[in-house]
Amino acid sequence: MTTAQQPYTDEELAALAERAGRDLEDASALEILTWAADTFGDRFCVTSSMEDAVVAHLASRARPGVDVVFLDTGYHFPETIGTRDAVAAVMDVTVHTLTPRQTVAEQDAQYGPRLHDRDPDLCCALRKVEPLQRGLEPYVAWATGLRRDESPTRAGTPVVGFDAKRRKVKVSPIARWTQDDVDAYVAEHGVLTNPLLMDGYGSVGCAPCTRRLLEGEDARAGRWAGRAKTECGIHG
Repeated sequence: MTTAQQPYTDEELAALAERAGRDLEDASALEILTWAADTFGDRFCVTSSMEDAVVAHLASRARPGVDVVFLDTGYHFPETIGTRDAVAAVMDVTVHTLTPRQTVAEQDAQYGPRLHDRDPDLCCALRKVEPLQRGLEPYVAWATGLRRDESPTRAGTPVVGFDAKRRKVKVSPIARWTQDDVDAYVAEHGVLTNPLLMDGYGSVGCAPCTRRLLEGEDARAGRWAGRAKTECGIHG
């Protein structure tokens, strides 16, 4: 049953997402985001790790003032916080910062220091997955910057799909892009990027769990290096 909070049933959303994913597979990123903005209005947002602001910039062209949701885990590089602040200041978006229920100090007191070293899955669940779950509650659809070329685990990313775990439409408008496509868009539009991308990092996450890339590694190899872990839990 639909409610005032949720205008679609799960079945309706899943069918809508499946149809859009099929129909928009060959559409441009801007066309995909325009579809999402037109379909969901203010119940649509963009999530950004502030690795770059490409999807936020694209979405602002489709829907000026679009909500951009950022997770401040308490472990970010200063450059990431600086990128967030710059995006909020110069782009036609509305940045919303989400925080975990506990500060780092409170988490350390309950679980012990450096939980990210001992149990990174739990740390991500506490500092990323749960805050995002809360932060996405007002929305029906959310956009991500996932790309198929980033890693084998993301190779099957649809441009529009149904996030059954969160019961929302998940839009990945640049899923088909390559790094060259991203670089070209950044250069053409002067899009803000995290300075760490120019300092050997291929993907920017929390400082304790992110390192520079080695020669020949894929873009996400510097995340949780030396572990089987490849995702924080937000995307699988």
